[in-house]
Amino acid sequence: MAGSSGLGGGARGGQGPGTGPGAALRAPRAPLLLAALLLGAYSLCALPGRCPPAARAPAPAPAPAEPPRAARSPGAPGLPVARGPGRRRFPQALIVGVKKGGTRALLEFLRLHPDVRALGSEPHFFDRCYERGLAWYRNLMPRTLDGQITMEKTPSYFVTREAPGRIHGMSPDTKLIVVVRNPVTRAISDYAQTLSKTPGLPSFRALAFRHGLGAVDTAWSAVRIGLYAQHLEHWLRYFPLSRFLFVSGERLVSQPAAELGRVQDFLGLRRVVTDKHFYFNATKGFPCLRKAQGSRRPRCLGGSKGRPHPRVPEAVVRRLRDFYRPFNRKFYQMTGQDFGWD
Repeated sequence: MAGSSGLGGGARGGQGPGTGPGAALRAPRAPLLLAALLLGAYSLCALPGRCPPAARAPAPAPAPAEPPRAARSPGAPGLPVARGPGRRRFPQALIVGVKKGGTRALLEFLRLHPDVRALGSEPHFFDRCYERGLAWYRNLMPRTLDGQITMEKTPSYFVTREAPGRIHGMSPDTKLIVVVRNPVTRAISDYAQTLSKTPGLPSFRALAFRHGLGAVDTAWSAVRIGLYAQHLEHWLRYFPLSRFLFVSGERLVSQPAAELGRVQDFLGLRRVVTDKHFYFNATKGFPCLRKAQGSRRPRCLGGSKGRPHPRVPEAVVRRLRDFYRPFNRKFYQMTGQDFGWD
């Protein structure tokens, strides 16, 4: 899946065009070591992490005057588990993708609905923590009453080969939501997030292409995630298309209430989340939630959302558009939706 050959530019790894092996051996070691360290740091940020280790039981503490609103599962540090009425159930619906598509915004918008109970953190059960077992997973879920829906979101599921089979094993009736976005914009956003954590990375162009503007490097996760048709083909071996809802990340920004209406219909919910819940934050460039009753201020997503993107040369953007076009068109045909990326 390589792109067509290039429009020029230097090669990756510090070698210019036409430089032979002998010259590479004569190159100073320090720049090569620096490049290797930077790429290694990028890999640590970009690749999925490990399942968190089981925490040791804390020492007994005096009973609080009031019961806590949430307790932490002993096997999952940082993942709150609600206590109270109802019972914990496996999720009936999952937001399975995609990274930097708008999954956090969708989850926060859905949590306004009184019949949705969602885990706030990403448990990564079906990609990183599966060996802990389904009982461990269910124990992470918030308690729900009859008629409420349990949900969680982990966007890396969509690109994890084992995830569809594992989710099907939990329940073949699971509803699957995939938030998709123009794969070129998504890749740049992915890079911007990693760059904010690992300054000094090679340029977007150097990572996205081999040898200047030569073949597109589909081994780079930021590029590979955007091959939506390929990922969906694998999921359709386990679930029929009717179990999926594909949400437009662009419309989630420009028309949040309309897109939330589609999601609520798909989940069999009343249309409770409507236009009255949103306003557009021009500074951030995406919708925020209006001030809730009893709240002192409107609610926007964290400061990391809506971060500015690095400038990417137009030639690079154009080459990526050309590369993704046949994959996008196949995805449109598979889903019956034209997302308008071409």
